[in-house]
Amino acid sequence: MYKKISIIFSFIFLFSACDSIDKPAKPENLIAKEKMSDILYDLYIINAAKGVNRKILETNGFIPETYILTKYNIDSLQFVNSNAYYAYDPKDYESIIERVKSRIENKKTTLESLQKKEGMSAKRKRDSIAMVKAKVRDSLIKNTKKGTKI
Repeated sequence: MYKKISIIFSFIFLFSACDSIDKPAKPENLIAKEKMSDILYDLYIINAAKGVNRKILETNGFIPETYILTKYNIDSLQFVNSNAYYAYDPKDYESIIERVKSRIENKKTTLESLQKKEGMSAKRKRDSIAMVKAKVRDSLIKNTKKGTKI
């Protein structure tokens, strides 16, 4: 008997917990998808920078949230409402996130190629300096073999 009552209460609890979630109303000042992807891109970049250079950002008084809100001329409530509206539909939000991911990947490949070019340039410079030093040493060695005093 106790089992039956507990099963009945479990089903009642389960069905009452499965309340339908209504889609948030479209905000009056909804941020466009393109602008939303730009905002999220900047937020991801700044959060990555905070992970690497937190001390520098703090000493310069950089507040990421304020920077983003000022840059895009929005307020925090507008961002929260727009984010909730887009996040309700996973396919819609996924398209925004995919734009952000592709921008980050493009930026990453650009920076990696730039870093590679700078590395090659620095290597050439080191190699040329090493060659000059080697020539100077070689000429001294040749002169001493001929019997010339240094």
